[in-house]
Amino acid sequence: MKKKALFSMLPAIVALAWPTMLEQLMQTAVQYIDTAMVGSLGKQATAAVGATGTVNWLVGSTVSAIGVGFLSYIAQSMGANEKDNAKKASGQAVTAVIIVGLLFTFLTTSLSGLVPVWMQVDINIREMASRYFLILYTPMLFRTANIIFGTVLRSVGDTKSPMIVGIFVNIINILLNFFLIYPTRSVTIFDTGYTIYGAGFGIEGAAIASAVSYAFGGIAITVRIWRHKEISPKGQSLKPDIKILKPCLRVALPNMFQRFATSLGYVAFASMINSLGETSTAAHTIANTVESAFYIPGYGMQTAAATLSGNACGAKDKERLQNLAKAAIPLVIVLMILSGGLLLIFAPDLMLLFSKDTEVIALGTTVLRMVAISEPFYGVPIVIEGIMQGAGKTVSPFVFNVLGMWFVRILGTFICTQLLSYGLVSAWACMIGHNMLLFVMFIALFASGRWKPAYMRIKKYQ
Repeated sequence: MKKKALFSMLPAIVALAWPTMLEQLMQTAVQYIDTAMVGSLGKQATAAVGATGTVNWLVGSTVSAIGVGFLSYIAQSMGANEKDNAKKASGQAVTAVIIVGLLFTFLTTSLSGLVPVWMQVDINIREMASRYFLILYTPMLFRTANIIFGTVLRSVGDTKSPMIVGIFVNIINILLNFFLIYPTRSVTIFDTGYTIYGAGFGIEGAAIASAVSYAFGGIAITVRIWRHKEISPKGQSLKPDIKILKPCLRVALPNMFQRFATSLGYVAFASMINSLGETSTAAHTIANTVESAFYIPGYGMQTAAATLSGNACGAKDKERLQNLAKAAIPLVIVLMILSGGLLLIFAPDLMLLFSKDTEVIALGTTVLRMVAISEPFYGVPIVIEGIMQGAGKTVSPFVFNVLGMWFVRILGTFICTQLLSYGLVSAWACMIGHNMLLFVMFIALFASGRWKPAYMRIKKYQ
């Protein structure tokens, strides 16, 4: 009976995970295409775009943390069959989008000239990087809507709507890239010449394409949530409601501090890599882009685990929560072993898609093959963290991630690259050390059973 209940969780996990995986796969594919298109403009263009990429992660992940607070509250409300509270939280999410979106629009656009300086971007490409950053962050309100409203929809099990919106966002991005990046040119297809018109804006064209697609995504996801039968904010009060926001913030704030601290660590990490020169920056940028596709199984599973965990906690169903953990962790290990194996085999071919520079390809291949071996170990903490997010437990992940980021990755990279003058390989070795530490800490916490809400703990994990 227990095995039957355990296996019954797999269809629910897969049903929630696959749209998120497909959405992230599309986003990664567009990122691949963006990098390849910009890469064709030369090493400097690639470095200019990639040099501020970690700031993008810093901003995006901070906004995502707010979404996690709403996800936990809404998923638990749905599990407890308190649908009115879930709808009230949806209205509060609208308020959060407006406030946070406008705040980050002001901050990012006003600091666009300083970010490349803080990131130690090569002085020859700072102006280029600054223009790219400014254009990219002008539609921050729409990006915020896409992130938070997408998470709200996933919290009620609707992972398909964000996927569909994401697909259209990516199609728009690719099409606009094609016409905005390159100048008007002639191509020959089957011995027939054609003229393809283009604006020739270079990396600014790539930024405009992304900005327009972000704006479309924000509008489309807003329309979708407004029309949603279960979670529409229509008719709900937009006035801040402490009764709703307090439990959301209790979950969101530790997650926000975690993401902010770790993302700030990514900024420091990238800054030290940028100081190693254009070759290391370009190799790191491309390798990061390549690697992001191979994390998709883990993050797709995390979304499913968070929603199902929240439902189980809301229903106070201990057995369902245990079965979720027992089913999700082995599944993510298998998926990450497969993705890591593919990365190990095809690393040089993937690098070749984005650069013709032999030094960049060789260096990128080396670090990708290093990290490929650690993929399964990184997948486990991703899923456990998702289960904990749904359960409203975000303090321990905050502590673990900050310790790993700043005392292993950043301190180690500083010693290796700045004091000992080692190169990019040493920095990625420190990154792998960080991931391995997360694996050990999350597994220890999971085995102890302390990741469960107090009312769902049992003396011995079964």
